[in-house]
Amino acid sequence: MKDAPVITKVEAIQYEYTLDQVGKDYNTFNMVYEPGGSLTQTTHLLRIQTDQGIVGEYPGVTGPSLAEIEATASYLIGRNALARESIYNDLKRGSRHWAQLGMGVVDICLWDIAGKFYDEPLYRLLGGERKPLKAYASTLHGDENGGLTTPQDFEDFAAQCLEMGYKAFKVHGWGLARDYLQREIDNVLNLGDKFAGKLDLLIDPACEIKNFGDTLKLGLACDEANFFWFEDPFQDNGVSQFAHRKLRQMMKTPILQTEHIRLLEQHVDFIVAEATDYVRCGAHEDGGITGAMKIAHASEGFGLDMELHGPGPVHRHIMSAIRNTNFYELGLVHPKVPGNKAPIYIDYSDDLDAIDKDGNVFAPTGPGIGVEIDEKWLADHKTGSRILAE
Repeated sequence: MKDAPVITKVEAIQYEYTLDQVGKDYNTFNMVYEPGGSLTQTTHLLRIQTDQGIVGEYPGVTGPSLAEIEATASYLIGRNALARESIYNDLKRGSRHWAQLGMGVVDICLWDIAGKFYDEPLYRLLGGERKPLKAYASTLHGDENGGLTTPQDFEDFAAQCLEMGYKAFKVHGWGLARDYLQREIDNVLNLGDKFAGKLDLLIDPACEIKNFGDTLKLGLACDEANFFWFEDPFQDNGVSQFAHRKLRQMMKTPILQTEHIRLLEQHVDFIVAEATDYVRCGAHEDGGITGAMKIAHASEGFGLDMELHGPGPVHRHIMSAIRNTNFYELGLVHPKVPGNKAPIYIDYSDDLDAIDKDGNVFAPTGPGIGVEIDEKWLADHKTGSRILAE
C-alpha cells in the first residue's frame, strides 16, 4: 500500500483578466451586456501541495472564500490529504461562524489530489462513468442595452440555442423586475408559446422580485407557459421555508431553492419543510465534492433531484456519478458576449458553443479534476501570490 500524501503548503495565486462587451446593471450586482464595455475581474487559484509532489488546484477563488481558507490554512499542514471526510468535518466546525465557503474549495483541491494519487478522473472515484450530460443555456441577465432587452430578444436567443442543439433554456430576467414585472410575465408567456414541446424552459429571477404577490403572478405565468422550474424568485433571498412552501401550494410549476443556504443540514431542513421541489447545490458553495455528494444522496432519499449551480469540470464529474439530476448549467451565456470566464484551462470550455450537436457536455478524462491549468496564460495574468501556510 502506498503512503498517503501529506499536505505541506497552501498557496493562493492572484490573477486578473478582462471580459469584453459586458458591464454592470443599475445596482452593480448583475453582469449584463454592454456594447463596447469591459470588466476586469480579479480572482485566485488555490494550490495545495503535498510531500509527494502531487498538487491539488482550483481557480476562481474569490475574496470571501479566500479569507476563510487563509484563516484555517495552518490546520491543513501535516494532514493526510486523502482524509477528506475528517477534514470536511473539522473545517465545518472551524468555520461555523462564517459563510462556510472556503471549506468547499479546500475539499475540491483534496479530491484533485486523490484523483492524481490514484491516476483516475474524479467521476470514477465517485463511482460514476463518463456519459452525456444534458446542458441548458443559462443566460446573462436581461439588460437595457440592446442585447437581451425585450421578450423578442430572449425568443431569438432561445431559437439560436435550440438550433445549436440545446434541449433547455433558462432566463435570468431583468434587474428591474421589482418595478417592471409585466415584462417578466410577457417574456415567460411568449417563450412558452413559441417553444412548448421544443425546449424545457426555466426561469431564475435571482431574487429580484420585490414581494410574494408579484412572485405569485410570475409563478402563475410559468404555470400557463408550462415551465420546467421557477428558481429563487423574490427578495427573501431564497431562505424562507414558510414562504416557499406557501408558494408551492399556490402554483403547479416546480420550484428550485437552496442556492443561498449552506451545507447538508440546511438543505435537508428545507426539504423536510416541503419548501422546494428541486434541490440546488454548488460544490464550491456547499462543502466541496464531499458536501455536494452528501446533498445529492440526501435528496435522492427523499425522491428529489439535485441541480448543480453553475458550470465547471467539477460539476461535470459530480453529475456523471449521480442519478437524480436533470441538467448541466452552461452559463452565463449571451448572443453578443464572447465569453464570461477566464480561459485558464487548456482544451476546456464552458462557453455557449461547448455542447455537442445533441446539446451535451462530458466530464474530463484526465486524473483528478482532469483539466490542465494553462501555465503560460496564468503567468501572463498573474498579479501576485501568497503562501497561506507551510
